[in-house]
Amino acid sequence: MFSNLPTDYREFVHWLWPQFEPYYQDLIDRPMNADNLAEWLADWTRIGRTVQETYARLQLTTALNTADAEAEKHYYTFLGEVYPQVEATEQKLKQKLLASGLEPTGFEIPLRNMRTEAALFREANLPLLAEDRKLGSQYDKIVGAQTVQWEGQEIPLPQLRPIYQNPDRAVRERAWRLAAQRWLADRVAINELWTKLFAVRKQIAANADCADYRSYKWRELLRLDYTPDDCTTFQRAIEEVAVPAATRVYERARKRLSVDTLRPWDLDYDLYPVHTQALRPFHDVEELASKIAAIFQHVDPQLGEYYVTMQREQLLDLDNRKGKAPGGFCTEFHVAQQPFIFFNVVGLRSDVLGILHEAGHAFHVFERKHLPYIQQTQVTMEFAEVASMSMELLAAPYLLDKYGGFYSAANAARVFVEQLEEIILFWPFMAIVDAFQHWGYTSPDGGDPARCEAKWAELCWRFMPGVDWSGLDDALVTGWHRKVHLYSAPFYYVEYGLAQLGAVQVWRNALQDQASSLANYRKALSLGSTRSLPELYQAAGAKFAFDAGALREAIGLIESVIEQQLAAQSNIDV
Repeated sequence: MFSNLPTDYREFVHWLWPQFEPYYQDLIDRPMNADNLAEWLADWTRIGRTVQETYARLQLTTALNTADAEAEKHYYTFLGEVYPQVEATEQKLKQKLLASGLEPTGFEIPLRNMRTEAALFREANLPLLAEDRKLGSQYDKIVGAQTVQWEGQEIPLPQLRPIYQNPDRAVRERAWRLAAQRWLADRVAINELWTKLFAVRKQIAANADCADYRSYKWRELLRLDYTPDDCTTFQRAIEEVAVPAATRVYERARKRLSVDTLRPWDLDYDLYPVHTQALRPFHDVEELASKIAAIFQHVDPQLGEYYVTMQREQLLDLDNRKGKAPGGFCTEFHVAQQPFIFFNVVGLRSDVLGILHEAGHAFHVFERKHLPYIQQTQVTMEFAEVASMSMELLAAPYLLDKYGGFYSAANAARVFVEQLEEIILFWPFMAIVDAFQHWGYTSPDGGDPARCEAKWAELCWRFMPGVDWSGLDDALVTGWHRKVHLYSAPFYYVEYGLAQLGAVQVWRNALQDQASSLANYRKALSLGSTRSLPELYQAAGAKFAFDAGALREAIGLIESVIEQQLAAQSNIDV
């Protein structure tokens, strides 16, 4: 019967549980032994991919247009009526495989993950998990509706980003304050949403007999190779090593801008102005997409072909528009075994890096397609982000116009300095988001928006002392409102910091031998989830680390390259 499963998503995207159930029931009822295990796993993979693509397409449709009531209805129906049934049945299949004692080749890590998932499962949590996803999509709906009037036009907030790079500081401040005011207009709504989310997540943890939601989420995210204490170690390493380095970056920027202190509206400004003009690397989405394609052909012809396939198959939605959910991500259509990149392009240098980043995720999908079973492709984000962050650095040498890219040699050097400085600046911000969540979900006050505001401000002062927020208290304390991960992907943020450290090591290797580093990168991606995190990092030529020593080595490399680039550019004030 599994050979009759449709492969065109339009035939199954609105399936309800009665359409999925016979396939799952067959797997439950079918005797399993060593002789038919491969076929049983293949059929489980087929129906699992059908479910996952259904979820991905329904969720994506609501993100593409947050005002689409019909799309929202289908998505909520799936979350409320289908997904809980799927999760309950998947639990039975996991238990059946684990009870069999059979261990398929290449399944050591997937089996370890299954044991964790099976032990965590509680049927009482199924409707709560669906509710959690619904509330997360409500955040997208609130933010997707945010617009402002700028020079007589109504525009979504992301379209203010180019204005933040205006050389006129007064214009930057006016745009920044307008955006802050619009966010504050939703302060009550987002606080109410947070209170609901927190209550749901607290109950999920209690149902699973976990001490708190952090304990629950740690296991759900399959963080089996490190502990919360390791994250605390990483936060302290960042405070010791990255915060002073970030302060040096801020001080250079302050001097270039000839200002007494750096204000929030200075942080997105192009800190290396040439004749006071901020860079605009492309004019429209089509130019961006075509130049990215040329760059990937130089990075690696096979990666270039992957990207061309995405263009040809219309697997990119990059422009910003009213009603579109914020941010950018790469999702996967599991039946088609194709990635899809969602983004909000507004014409900035950061858009180029953003597409390179999401393309790294997309390449991960292509590279692991050879793995036969869906459980072998479910890579945890600590390494999935290495795929994306490494690509930002591996592609950097080919951003020059002589490779069909975006910049002259001088501007490419300038852009690379900014990219490297942003890596340094990111680690302290990552620590804020991560520490905020550790505090929130282990504290009795985590569901109180007022206490959350106070904690967020405290962490900002601790990890970002180089920014002057005086007179902007409301905007400062509500900064956690502007971090989508807190609402839609709880505890998903330290992965970026760990992966950035891994990516810098991949780049370090590329400085010595680009071809060898890229080969190791692709090899590691092809392993999917068949290896532990330390083993995946090792395959990519990196070390999975949290300590100050590893961070100091990475930042030392970054700062030395920054100094070299600045010294080589006579049109940049060193």
